[in-house]
Amino acid sequence: MTTTSPSEATGAGRVAPHLVRIVGFLVCVEIASGILQGYYTPIFSDIADHLGIQDADVNWFEAAQLIVSALCVPLLARLGDLWGHRNVLLLSTAVTALGSWILAFAPSFTTFLIGWAIQGAYVVWLPLEVAIIHRRTAGTGRQALLTRRAAAILVGALELAVIVGALTSGALVASTSMTVLLMLPAIAVTICFVVIWFGIEDVPGRATGGIDWIGFGLVTAVLGVLMAGLIVIRLEGPSSVVAWLLIAVSVVLVVPFVRAERRIAEPLIDVDLMATRGQWPVQLTAFLFGMSVLGAQIPLSTFARTDPDVVGYGLGADAAFVSTLIGVYVVSLAVGAFTLPLTSRMLTARRALIASSLLVAVGYALWIPFHDTTTQALVNMGVAGIGSGALVAALPAAAAAAAPADRTGFATGMTNATKTVGGAIASSIFAIALASTGSLDGPTAGHAPLAGYLTVWAVCSVAALLAALALVAVPRSAFSDH
Repeated sequence: MTTTSPSEATGAGRVAPHLVRIVGFLVCVEIASGILQGYYTPIFSDIADHLGIQDADVNWFEAAQLIVSALCVPLLARLGDLWGHRNVLLLSTAVTALGSWILAFAPSFTTFLIGWAIQGAYVVWLPLEVAIIHRRTAGTGRQALLTRRAAAILVGALELAVIVGALTSGALVASTSMTVLLMLPAIAVTICFVVIWFGIEDVPGRATGGIDWIGFGLVTAVLGVLMAGLIVIRLEGPSSVVAWLLIAVSVVLVVPFVRAERRIAEPLIDVDLMATRGQWPVQLTAFLFGMSVLGAQIPLSTFARTDPDVVGYGLGADAAFVSTLIGVYVVSLAVGAFTLPLTSRMLTARRALIASSLLVAVGYALWIPFHDTTTQALVNMGVAGIGSGALVAALPAAAAAAAPADRTGFATGMTNATKTVGGAIASSIFAIALASTGSLDGPTAGHAPLAGYLTVWAVCSVAALLAALALVAVPRSAFSDH
């Protein structure tokens, strides 16, 4: 016999009106999420100066946060099913607020790194919000439709807030202290916590069973040892034997992880499903796509802020222009996402994904010869952004279409997790590529060499090209084109 909560028992006539109020509160959450995602990018160079570190070292912030984010998604999603999605949304918001406040008062690189890492708990907000909406619309007869519409509103609020966050930090950086500047996102997240507490009702979780702590521990070990190897390369150089041993150990640890997950009834990661021909190209595409859409953000920001009169390259832009660059990029993301239904009808869903990956490859390849003017930067980011926006919208749907009906949630969630891991690894590689400089003092001290930035763009372009090739392996019947 199926049981329902009191809120679900009210019937179709009452759930839909309540949805408007719930979505309104959740829009506030996505506004905070957008602020976090857009606010810091224009001021990364200022943060580096504030902490007394090189531009290249800022990439380690992103790498640490993305690793935490990748581990958070499957764990917190499972906890949401067990404890209730609203309760886990509160938990992740509290952790994000703590990390944000640490950033505002961090006295050193290490403290800032810790704050930035735990701030990554916000990555689970949107999946939890969609789960909350999906459950509240049960019994309406339009559950799927209402959930899609509500999710579209949340994503729209997110994209708008990214632009607002970027413009705000770019406008304020020259007129206030770094501490005050970094307090504003922390205040936004704290308000968000209060909104969730009073605005979203507590509905108990439905799932039974427990958490796959063995799988969580093993995947944490794999990623942790891999990141340790990359950090040793950064400190000791690519000739370090210890670094490559650590990387080799991380690869070897994949074997017991796969074996353990196959023996567990409710694994953290369904490796058998991930290995199917309809899934692995999509998940590999998400991983490779994450290298550019997540890993390249900081290098693009620091390159734009670099003064060509001092270093010999860069755009010499201020934080306000970087905000504009982010705005153009976000608008191009929206264009790519909104035109996806049209391109899918024209090309089929599979070919639209391949074309989008090729656009990303072209956009970053354009950076290699064309990086001297702001116009070139805007064109490059526009091309890459259209392809990226289509992939952001298409990959979860593609994974769901190629998955069994009872595993669609897992498949869509894994596209986010694999994308995040790809971004984390890329951020570490980019930190290494940008670390060396020809001078330890003088006007060029602390700036990465141009060759490092060329490496970043080349890696992003090649990764997107490999993603397009991977999608060719997807069976023609794997995606629904209806």
